[in-house]
Amino acid sequence: MKEERGRLDGRLAWARLPGTQPGVVFLPGFRSDMEGSKAVALRAHCAATGRALLRFDYGGHGTSAGRFEDGTIGQWAADAIAVLDALTEGPQLLVGSSMGGWIALLVARARPARVAGLIGLAPAPDFTTELMWPAFNPSQRAEIMERGVLHLPSQYGEPTPITRALIEDGPRHNLLGAPIPLRCPVRILHGMRDPDVPWRHALRLVDALEGDDVRLHLIKDGDHRLSRPEDLALLTQTLDQLLEG
Repeated sequence: MKEERGRLDGRLAWARLPGTQPGVVFLPGFRSDMEGSKAVALRAHCAATGRALLRFDYGGHGTSAGRFEDGTIGQWAADAIAVLDALTEGPQLLVGSSMGGWIALLVARARPARVAGLIGLAPAPDFTTELMWPAFNPSQRAEIMERGVLHLPSQYGEPTPITRALIEDGPRHNLLGAPIPLRCPVRILHGMRDPDVPWRHALRLVDALEGDDVRLHLIKDGDHRLSRPEDLALLTQTLDQLLEG
């Protein structure tokens, strides 16, 4: 199967495999992109099984146009909805990693009839409010509010710019403070050694989801990335079981 590639509205980079439905849509994490290990593993698996797959980069991520510093949760969710609307047909299974799990939940809430199921990999709904802001010290908070950006050291590469716009926009899209009106099947995979999104955060998500077909799989020695061979095998196994069901 040949993968198509293009840009939506000349801005958002995407890659699409044709195949059977329901298709799969991968939503990357914060500062990640569609060439990450989980996205590439899904591409190989969907190509081998004849399943349709769409990957893409949010604005300011990967090869999409724009600056990362100009993005917010609301803008990236709008990117995901635009891609879903323009480049897929029929029911889709959303696979969201970290921030992509939050974005996937927002997409599913906005387009419930289009979502056949959802897999969250260390999903991080509300992370700007619940995880990021509380972890900042007073001087870091002041730098964000007064200068508009904080360059935060990252174990994954170059320092990450955290903007005031990101922090102020986040609460507009928070989900965990009320029931989440999704009734599609949801599967959550979360490492118990995740230093970025504590696994107990997943328990809050399970509790908030209104649907009953929700399962949480905890990986005791798993980290945030969940990119080891055994983690990727669990992801594709979970995907197949959900699609077969």
